[in-house]
Amino acid sequence: MANAFFSDLLATISERGRNLLRRGDPEDGQSDASGLVKLCEALLSGRGEASGTAMAREVLDRYHDLDEAGRRAFFEALARDFGPDREKLAEAIRAWQALPGDGHGSDLHFASEPRRQELIRRLNRAPGGTGALVAMRSDLLTHMNGRKDLAALDRDVVHLLGSWFNRGFLVLRRIDWSTPANILEQIIRYEAVHEIRDWDDLRRRIDPVDRRCYAFFHPALADAPLIFVEVALTETIPGAIAPLLAVNRQPVPTDRARTAVFYSISNTQRGLGGISFGNFLIKQVVEELRRELPKLDTFVTLSPVPGFASWLKQASDVPLSEAERELLKRLDDPNWIESGPTVDGLRELLEPLAAYYFLRARNSKGRIIDSVGRFHLGNGARLERINWLGDLSPKGLRESAGIMVNYLYRLEDIEKNHEAFANDGEVVASSAVKKLLKNEGRRLLDMRLG
Repeated sequence: MANAFFSDLLATISERGRNLLRRGDPEDGQSDASGLVKLCEALLSGRGEASGTAMAREVLDRYHDLDEAGRRAFFEALARDFGPDREKLAEAIRAWQALPGDGHGSDLHFASEPRRQELIRRLNRAPGGTGALVAMRSDLLTHMNGRKDLAALDRDVVHLLGSWFNRGFLVLRRIDWSTPANILEQIIRYEAVHEIRDWDDLRRRIDPVDRRCYAFFHPALADAPLIFVEVALTETIPGAIAPLLAVNRQPVPTDRARTAVFYSISNTQRGLGGISFGNFLIKQVVEELRRELPKLDTFVTLSPVPGFASWLKQASDVPLSEAERELLKRLDDPNWIESGPTVDGLRELLEPLAAYYFLRARNSKGRIIDSVGRFHLGNGARLERINWLGDLSPKGLRESAGIMVNYLYRLEDIEKNHEAFANDGEVVASSAVKKLLKNEGRRLLDMRLG
């Protein structure tokens, strides 16, 4: 209640300040990007807390009213005209060169900071400023589209958002059927892995005794989950998603559950892209589940492989025979799963190729290609199992050729696995996955000898 009171008080002061601002300087009424830039300069030069808060809210409101061209021009101005103060930076460089030391080094550090960082800090003080800046960053990502001139601006925004959304500020909350409807609606809307069709479908995922859903929240966005994970409690490691989401499935009693399956992780805030919460989320949920259900001893994902099908079409580093290429062409048929005898042939080809995809294939930067794999392996998981026909949904067949994988989170190995992946690019995998890769090696050897 105290937070709400002070928030309302701040909003009232800000609104009165904005009214005075509009009456005091009609020139600032310009609604285009150039007028907004002038207002930003005034915000940076001001010193009053109340007037600054009002002006910050005015900047955010006027930004919201800009069209796409105006927003692009505004971003360009921030990147071009709100860098470091060149005179102060040159003076700090001369002072440090004349007498290197901590004092002048500190002066140099602060002098090199772009003015736009202080502008963003002041905008954040406005009522609702944090949420508005997250939305603004989402717009910036849209307008960047490979533009290097906006990259420095994006780095500054991410630097500040990363500080404001660090793990210390995040709150883990369980989502269940008693959660407010506005939050449940966001779970439905932002589910990115396995579509939630309606309210009944949502209830099947969060209400039964063998289902859990957890989300991270931030105090500045109290009613907006930042990221959420859906969990199924099972007796063994599953290899397919359909049984977990079946309408008429029988819930597993919690006293028989030994495995926690993370089958969907979804971000809700595009503007926070590049700021990682997922690793903290999984580790904290594991701790939460172990406290609640001490008999749980296995923590795994059931994950899609969204880049696998497209890689199969363009992989040039894997020799394929003409017969194998013809077999892969069957994947272009949306109904290939119904083709009967060819399915077995595809399995013998695709499972070893999937092992190769994870353990050997790399993108132009030398990283594994699969984004989901980079996430879990970077968090210290082990590639445990490749599941043939794990996802028979149209999306799963189209993007992953029906394949799903399990990543195993073994707490005592997480740090070691993370270090191996981060430092050496090593994908820690089970013997079963490595065996599939050996099968791929034998296939390639047979082709060379043949």
